[in-house]
Amino acid sequence: MSHWYQLEAAQVVAALDTNVATGLSHQEVSRRRSQQGSNKLVESALKSPWLMLWEQLTGATMLLLLVAAIVSMALGDYKDTAAILAIVALNALIGVNQEYRAGKAIAALKKLAVPTVRVCRDGQWEEISAHELVSGDLVNLVAGNLVPADCRLIESNALRVQESTFTGESEPVEKVVYGLTQGALALSDRRNMLYMGTVITYGRGHAIVTETGMQTELGNIARLVQEADQELTPLQHRLEKLGQKLVIATLGVVVVIFGLGLLRGESLQLMFLTAVSVAVAVVPEGLPAIVTIVLAIGSKRMLEKQALIRKLPAVETLGSVSVICADKTGTLTENCMTVTVLEVIGQRLNLEPAQRAIHHEPLDGAMSTLVAGCALCNDALLLSHATQAHQAHVLGDPTEAALVVAADRLGFAKVMLEQSFPRVGEIPFDATRKRMTTIHQVISSQLNGMQTISIPPPLQLSDHVEPHTTHHTPYLAFTKGAVANLLEVSSHLWVQDHVEPLQDEWRDRILTSNSDLAATGTRVLGVACGWLESVPVGQARAVEQNLIFIGLVGMLDPTRVEVKQAVETCKAAGIRPIMITGDHPLIGRHIAEQLGILTHDRVLTGAELDQLALETFAEEVQAVSVYARVSPEQKLKIIQALQAHGQIVAMTGDGINDAPALRKADIGIAMGRSGTDVAKEAADMVLLDDNFATLVAAVAEGRVLYDNIRKFIKYSITGNASGVWVMLLAPFLGMPLPLLPIQILWINLLADGVLALALSVEPAERNTMQRSPYSPTENVFSRGVGRDIVWVGLVLGLVIVWIGYEYWAAGQASWQTLIFSVLAFSRMSLALAVRSDRDSLFQIGIFSNKPLLVAVVLTFLAQLAVVYVPSLQELFQTTALSFQELMVGLAGSMTAFWAIELQKLLVRRRSFCRHCG
Repeated sequence: MSHWYQLEAAQVVAALDTNVATGLSHQEVSRRRSQQGSNKLVESALKSPWLMLWEQLTGATMLLLLVAAIVSMALGDYKDTAAILAIVALNALIGVNQEYRAGKAIAALKKLAVPTVRVCRDGQWEEISAHELVSGDLVNLVAGNLVPADCRLIESNALRVQESTFTGESEPVEKVVYGLTQGALALSDRRNMLYMGTVITYGRGHAIVTETGMQTELGNIARLVQEADQELTPLQHRLEKLGQKLVIATLGVVVVIFGLGLLRGESLQLMFLTAVSVAVAVVPEGLPAIVTIVLAIGSKRMLEKQALIRKLPAVETLGSVSVICADKTGTLTENCMTVTVLEVIGQRLNLEPAQRAIHHEPLDGAMSTLVAGCALCNDALLLSHATQAHQAHVLGDPTEAALVVAADRLGFAKVMLEQSFPRVGEIPFDATRKRMTTIHQVISSQLNGMQTISIPPPLQLSDHVEPHTTHHTPYLAFTKGAVANLLEVSSHLWVQDHVEPLQDEWRDRILTSNSDLAATGTRVLGVACGWLESVPVGQARAVEQNLIFIGLVGMLDPTRVEVKQAVETCKAAGIRPIMITGDHPLIGRHIAEQLGILTHDRVLTGAELDQLALETFAEEVQAVSVYARVSPEQKLKIIQALQAHGQIVAMTGDGINDAPALRKADIGIAMGRSGTDVAKEAADMVLLDDNFATLVAAVAEGRVLYDNIRKFIKYSITGNASGVWVMLLAPFLGMPLPLLPIQILWINLLADGVLALALSVEPAERNTMQRSPYSPTENVFSRGVGRDIVWVGLVLGLVIVWIGYEYWAAGQASWQTLIFSVLAFSRMSLALAVRSDRDSLFQIGIFSNKPLLVAVVLTFLAQLAVVYVPSLQELFQTTALSFQELMVGLAGSMTAFWAIELQKLLVRRRSFCRHCG
């Protein structure tokens, strides 16, 4: 039964067949537990590690690597075989580990739900494990308790519950005991219900357990986490497609080369070795390893920027993100209620949340009374003061904490106030009165000689007694609460330094100000005071009457200072920010307007979303940028609708309610400080500083890494293609086999070694965050990569064959070594040329990637050693080149470099002409 909140308490007790005086009997508990099971979250069966491993090994790219290992073993190259198998093992283990860890999100949910609880059984109160609860149990809950199951509240003494991890609301919810008969309500509006995993922050109460285990709202979220499919990243899709294409290309090339060699009369054994060597050369077996290393390097760089990557492919996914769905509380805002406005008649003081420590000029008049009342009528304790670098540390209800911090910032420290105005009595807040009152003895109106509290005189003396002088009435009461409610028990108004009757004109003015603030999503409280002859005990009606209204206090969960700039950067990068919050629509709208997220002036609530047809919502999701009062299921629906439009979706969040959406999103991003363990386990990435700007930096890093992976693919396959052209074209000119198997493998080793690694750390290009994200459906050969591989590889192959043919025709014994060297040297110039897709190497600077420069020098020296060191000459069957031959070889190897540089020049000129009109 899901509508417990619509029933009155007596109806709930009857429906659950329990007793509010004695609770359930132990016999009945045993019977119900046998039917319902333990109050635990059930973990779905994990996929077998062997099945995970099999799925990893049967990917197209991995199969190619295994074939390459077999080929290398057939050639007797056991070192290369071991290296390839190591790459296979590394990638498989990483994949299995990622999949296994993804299943641990449910384990975090289970850990969250194991508190002890006070329960009434057979008329006796006892403390038991929450696992032993059954529906119908009567439980006692007090401030600090974790709610152990879903419950219907039947008795409350000012009970408030922090539900931000479920609803997204940063302010604790004041609970009620009566039935809510307004019809179907969102979870955040079911104010007589308590939900497993939330925290009691204030008061105490009794509740009846309605649902346990997987039947709770938390259990429902656990089920959604289990059922949410883990999406392949764009990188994984692209590599799978690349692997499939390379299989076909490799088979075609090998067959052609093998056939041409046999037609020329080459031996079957030599052509077999040559064919399989070319196969190894064509397949960039270093690609998965290089990709893994690139992502690992990127993860390390992001960690230095406070972004922890839990799953390596997520690094690349960041670069393709086109939509960021950001949870408001704790992500866009500070998840800390903060006083933003103090207002008395004739004066308004705006407090800037960004300034953590402020020293104002001394306050006077009614403003000083308002600030003092905020701190005195308050149970929160200030443990440490705010500084420019750190927030204050406060113990207590978030709303009261905000008031104490604000007073402290303005020079009204609560400790000093209580020395001058010691508390001698109080009337706690309750849901009926919606007020709290504290009673103080007035010792002095001076605070440490710095601030003076302007105290209104008793009403009977107000016409002839100066403020903040000693009166015969010894006690001063401060009352805070809802403004309209407080005005009902106020008869006068404190205006600067005198008291006036609260006329209708003043009343309307105050209510208008209250409405204006509330329209921006601000929570507004009123503060009033009154004099007493004695300290009454529990007589709220006697104390809270004929009060002097002082002023208004406005509070917000403020936006993070750095978020607005981060949102602007996202927009410049073609990334659409969307706010998804469980909070009130007015608050969501206000925050979204402040940050520049709101578009089309539309805020869609969860209730409205449920009423939309699927086709209508599919259209709405393209325009709506703010969603409020949404449930976990609705968050999933929003993400799925965006993904259906081809968007790559990043979801940020910190609460339990975010876990399913974090799992379903293309990349889930949890908050490191305020985030729950559930959110962190379900996420691909964790922002350690909860800083939205860190996410933007991570997106930039993701784009750089994806660009570098594409550069490596272009560099590697272009070089491989040139070698294939040499092997294919030489026989048509009547030349012998231009390259030996060992030489092909050596070039392959040079290309996929330090050169590839150095290319992977190429810095960001200048337009990285000034362009839209690339289409998630593009393949790795798009945007000219495939074209360049073909034409640059062909031109380079033709030049190499031409050089080799001239020396072969002239009878030079070094012709094969020259072809071998030109091909090897060309890899170095090619790596330098592909560093940028647009800018010349001379624009970006040769020294802007020093690791690559070192790699070029090392590989150049290694190739010289193969050509000139006698022992290596014998191994690679090379002959020493003359100085002239070496210069010819170096000149020929620059063919690809100049071809790519010329193409980039033409691209820049066309762009310039278009820009000029």
